[in-house]
Amino acid sequence: MSASNDSIKKTITVSVLLCLVCSVLVSGAAVLLRDTQKQNKQLDKQRSILEIAGLMQSGQPIAEQFKSITPKIVDLQTGQFTDKVKASSYDQRKAAKDPKQSDIVPSNQDVASIKRQAHYATVYVVEKNNTIDTIILPVHGYGLWSTMYGFLALKGDTKTVVGFGFYDQGETPGLGGEVDNPKWKSQWPGKVVYDDQFQVKIDLIKGGANPSNPNFDHQVDGLAGATLTTRGVENLLHYWLGENGFGPFLANLRAGKA
Repeated sequence: MSASNDSIKKTITVSVLLCLVCSVLVSGAAVLLRDTQKQNKQLDKQRSILEIAGLMQSGQPIAEQFKSITPKIVDLQTGQFTDKVKASSYDQRKAAKDPKQSDIVPSNQDVASIKRQAHYATVYVVEKNNTIDTIILPVHGYGLWSTMYGFLALKGDTKTVVGFGFYDQGETPGLGGEVDNPKWKSQWPGKVVYDDQFQVKIDLIKGGANPSNPNFDHQVDGLAGATLTTRGVENLLHYWLGENGFGPFLANLRAGKA
């Protein structure tokens, strides 16, 4: 009997010690790898921006390529560049969850279902001959299952699309997840997001955009079998290109007042 009790005690002791050792090892690894994970996450984001802006070149370090892009902070309340926060350390996603750094979006304006909007946004600028050649805007909004985070790259005219895509989304693979399909993303370059009066005019068409339609330049194919994700993409673009998103900032850029 005592031998049996001894065996149970030893088993429990060994199990507890093993759990403790494993916990220490896992915690230690997490701490040691934290900086590496942060760097990899940053590189993934930079890769996404480069690809969407049409600047990605294979075989060259991402960090080196990204030097051609300048991050800048935009005050979404004034629609102008600001130096109130540093672009190098500002986290817009984190700020949007902080009541001190964001505002609640009224439900009648919240077509993208973002709930809160940060006071500032990090945009990315590519300049040529001292003029803006490409402006890359961070956009996000709710689809069917997830908040989709991506970038919209526009030419210096602020209305012609260079590229569009998401770097973080959790939509249904094969349906809403087709927002990651290169074929679908290839439709975006050259599309025009505003009409001649700079009112938002970009639509995702169920059944596919028709080249014979006079509004074809403003249309992209909807995602087959993913109505809610399609609607989410369209809504988030309308929100961020509108008066409550980057609309005032883009208007200031066109007027040389940003």
